[in-house]
Amino acid sequence: MSSTATSLLKTPLHALHVSAGAKMVTYGGWEMPLQYSGIAQEHLAVRRSAGLFDVSHMGEIEIAGRDALAAVQRVSSNDAARLDTGQAQYSALTTRQGTFVDDLLVYRLTGEHFMLVVNASNIAKAFSHVSTAIQGFGDVAAVNTSSRYALLAVQGPLACGILQSLTEVDLASIGYYRFETGEVASLRCTISRTGYTGEDGFEIFIPPQGAERLWRALLSAGAEQGIVPAGLGARDTLRLEAAMRLSGQDLDETTTVLEAGLGWIVGWDKGDFIGRDALVAQRASGVTRKLVGFEMVGRGIARHGYPIFVDGASVGFVTSGTRTPFLEKAVGLAYLPISACAPGTECAIEIREQLVMARVVALPFYRREPR
Repeated sequence: MSSTATSLLKTPLHALHVSAGAKMVTYGGWEMPLQYSGIAQEHLAVRRSAGLFDVSHMGEIEIAGRDALAAVQRVSSNDAARLDTGQAQYSALTTRQGTFVDDLLVYRLTGEHFMLVVNASNIAKAFSHVSTAIQGFGDVAAVNTSSRYALLAVQGPLACGILQSLTEVDLASIGYYRFETGEVASLRCTISRTGYTGEDGFEIFIPPQGAERLWRALLSAGAEQGIVPAGLGARDTLRLEAAMRLSGQDLDETTTVLEAGLGWIVGWDKGDFIGRDALVAQRASGVTRKLVGFEMVGRGIARHGYPIFVDGASVGFVTSGTRTPFLEKAVGLAYLPISACAPGTECAIEIREQLVMARVVALPFYRREPR
C-alpha cells in the first residue's frame, strides 16, 4: 500500500463501509464512501424516504470560558449573542478582506461553551485561524475536539419517525437549528435538527466507539421505511439541488460573504469581527459579481471548473454543477457580473470545447414542501 493511501484519515465507520461494498474515494484527506447502491438511488431515497450519512470527517472546535462569547463574536460573522443554549446558527470564519476561511455551524452548548463545526478539509486551517484570533482574549480557550466525536446524519421526510423509534427524546419539539442531549439506541449523544440535503433530518454527535452500533440501529429501524446508507456523491447532488454552498468550490478566500449571497449570516449590528470593515465597505459600494444559479438550456452537464461566458466574454467558471436526480435537470452555480445576475439572463458554458446555452434561475433549485 502506498504511503499516500496509508496516510488517509478514516472515520470510525470505515471498516463497515468497506465491508458493505461502498465505493471509497479520497476527500479532504479522508477515505470516505462515495456511494453504495448508486448516487441517483441514494439521492432519491433521501428526497422520498430517508438516507443515512457518515459525516464524521467534519471537524469540531470548542471554545469555552467566561469570555467565550466575545471570542466567538470576534471570529465568526453571525451574531452568536442571539443564540440560546441549545441553539445553532450558520456562520462564517472570514479573513480581513471579508472572504471565507470556512463556513461553519456555531452551537451554543452553555452560556460559556460553544462548539464550531467546520469542514473536513479545513480543520487545521480553521483551528489555527481561531486560536490566533482569540489570543489575549482573557478567560477563554479553544480546543480541537474533532477526535472526540463521530457524526451521523439521518435525512429525509421519514427521518424523524425512524430516529424517534430509537429515543425517548421528543424529536418533534426540537426546532430547526436546535439541539438536545439524550440517548439514541441507549447511547448518549447530541441530537441536532440540522443537515446538508434540503430535507428535514438530524445530525447526531456521538463518541466514536458508539458509531457502528448507532449506524446499524438506524438502518435496522428504518428498513421498512426504505432508509439507505448514502455517500458523498448523493450528499453533493442533494446540497446542490438545495443551493447549499460547498466550501472550496462555491466559497473560498477569493469570494466574500456578500458575493456568495450570504449577507444574512453577517451580524451587522453586533460590533467588530474579523472582516467586518471590508464587508461594510462592500455593502456600501455594492458587489460587482454574485453567486447565481443556472440551468442548462442546451444538452450537456456543466461541471466544476468549466468556463462560463456572457455576451461572448469570459466571466469565470462554474463552481458547482451536476444533473440532479430528483429535478432531472442539469443545474449549477457560478459567479457572474452583477449585470448578468437577473433570472432569465442567458449565458454559455464551454462543455467539451463547445459553447452550450444556459439560463440564470432563482435559487434554490429545490425547496421541500412543508409536511
